[in-house]
Amino acid sequence: MQLIGHISPHHQSSLLLISNRPWNSALADRLSRQLSRPVESIAEPTKLTSEAVAAIDPQWIFVPHWSHLIPESIWGSWPTVIFHMTDLPYGRGGSPLQNLIERGHSSTMISALRCGAGLDTGDIYIKQPLSLHGSAEEIFLRADGVIEKMIEKIVREEPVATPQRGDPVLFSRRTPCQSNLVTCSKGDLSSWYDQIRMLDAEGYPHAFLEALGMRLEFRRVSQRTDGLYADVRIVPMSPDQSVNQDIPS
Repeated sequence: MQLIGHISPHHQSSLLLISNRPWNSALADRLSRQLSRPVESIAEPTKLTSEAVAAIDPQWIFVPHWSHLIPESIWGSWPTVIFHMTDLPYGRGGSPLQNLIERGHSSTMISALRCGAGLDTGDIYIKQPLSLHGSAEEIFLRADGVIEKMIEKIVREEPVATPQRGDPVLFSRRTPCQSNLVTCSKGDLSSWYDQIRMLDAEGYPHAFLEALGMRLEFRRVSQRTDGLYADVRIVPMSPDQSVNQDIPS
């Protein structure tokens, strides 16, 4: 698709960052310093309108983490780059981090792709490797640094996006009930460890167990020779607690 937005060659042309995750909150300021240009940010879906973007008229739009639809009026008018935590076309779809860890991956690629009508089907600008060790929060913070460098590279070098190659593998967005530790393999400490760490980030429903009217939520897990150690939050269950929290994409 031909992008119809105006791309200014001026050194001070603005960039727009779209992310609703707290670990991206300081990214705009860092990029502004590194690239010596204004970097605006949008963090709320209601504020992502073509009118708001037109007022900024960015040279590029970068989307590190966003769980909502981006209107065609935006990605069709300004070059919009999504960052997806898989080696596309492997892993198109939702909950990429959790799906990767569940499948036994210890590393992945972050793919910077052009936003379009299809789900994660756009042409690829660049890819960079990412380790999947540690908690989800640690992985997202590590990804934040990788994405920062990728954005700098795209802005400075303006690489040509190329079509994805290979057979697509689709991921399904996880559901809240999949955070329940009873879904883990019986007696498999590694399965429990992965389940706890891959959901250990702000905004995600943490791994849990339910017993005697209580909900036990697990965080900060570590593996030791004599078993797993973790922080546990215990709260009384509400009738709708198992279904009232959505899974970010």
